[in-house]
This record gives sequence, C-alpha cells and structure tokens, in this order.
Amino acid sequence: MHISDDRYFRDRERHDLALRMIRHEARTCTIRACTGLTDDRIRRLYKTYAGHMKTTPLRRRGKSPRQAAFFTRNTQAQFEASLLASLFISFGLLSATRRRSRDLIEIGRLFCDAYELHGQLLGMLQISFEHAWFLLQLLSRSRELELTRCRQCDSLYLRNDFNPLRRWCPTCKLKAPKKARRAARRVDNGASGIPPESSSTPPPQGRMAGC
Repeated sequence: MHISDDRYFRDRERHDLALRMIRHEARTCTIRACTGLTDDRIRRLYKTYAGHMKTTPLRRRGKSPRQAAFFTRNTQAQFEASLLASLFISFGLLSATRRRSRDLIEIGRLFCDAYELHGQLLGMLQISFEHAWFLLQLLSRSRELELTRCRQCDSLYLRNDFNPLRRWCPTCKLKAPKKARRAARRVDNGASGIPPESSSTPPPQGRMAGC
C-alpha cells in the first residue's frame, strides 16, 4: 500500500507540474524533460486543460530558443534577464550541489516559482517561459553568459563574453545621463584599442531568437 501511495503522489506531482507548464505555453520537450511524461500523455493533458479554459494556451512549435544574444540585445532585455538570473540564484537553481541533490520535478517546480515571481516583480512577462528555460541552461552549462558585478553599484548583472571591458549594469545604464554613457564607452573603446571614430557604433549583439 505504501508503494502504491508513493507512486500515486509521484504521478500526481508530474501531472500538476505539466499542467502548470502548459499554462506558461511550454513546449512538449521542455515538459517532458521536467516531468518524465510521454509526449502522448502531455498532449492529452493539454487537450483536457484547453477544454476547460476560455482562453486556450498557445502550443509553441519549431526549434527551441538557442541564441544567447537575445538576453543582451538591448539594455531593457539585459535588465530583465539579469533579474531572472538573480532569482535563479535565490531559488538555488544555479547551485551545482543543490541541482544534483534534487530531482527534475523539484527543479521544474522551483523554476516555475522563479519565473512567476519574475513576472510579478515586473508587472508583466517580457521573457517567454521557453527563453527563461534556455537562460537557465546557459547559466548552468555554458560560458556564453555570466553574472558579474557592476563597477558602479556592485550589484550582479548578466553580461556576455564579447564585451569584457564594459562593467555597467543595465540599471546604472538606464539611470546614467547620456554624456556619462558616452564617456564610459570612450574609456572602454580606448582600453580595447578601438579607434575613437568607431566608438559610437555599438558592438553587434546578434538577432533575437526566432521563438
């Protein structure tokens, strides 16, 4: 009886997490990775959920997000991604030791908690659930993006590895007068050996991910 109870509650956890992710328009592959449910069962859950809702959640198709430049394409995007990355830290999602000690269902629940809190803090969700999941994978396994400290306010922010000199967080960039931002760019470009006449042209940030 105890084994049967454990299996029931485990299956219920998978079911509840899958429905939660469906509400956030997660892809089938992402739901499968966190819950272990089969594609067929996930599709049945989606149909059941959609049948009871006035607004049907979108089922995203195609390739998952895969461009790190999406998160640093402009100051606003960098600010939102930095906030989300800080929440990942607060929920223990970037701790390698804690990740190993947790199962995928718990990681999925914590990820949903962080993503939903991110939306509450900003008032609206600018970063999609799939982009947020991709950001977690980048920070966990890749060096394309890293969290570093701002030289102005000492806060953590997200930075790509293509611009190792500029160390202003997006909050300080948004607050600083235009003259101060131009002066900072001149200092960075001078230190990196870029000719003064090209300092006004920002480095390429890449295109937005297609999803």
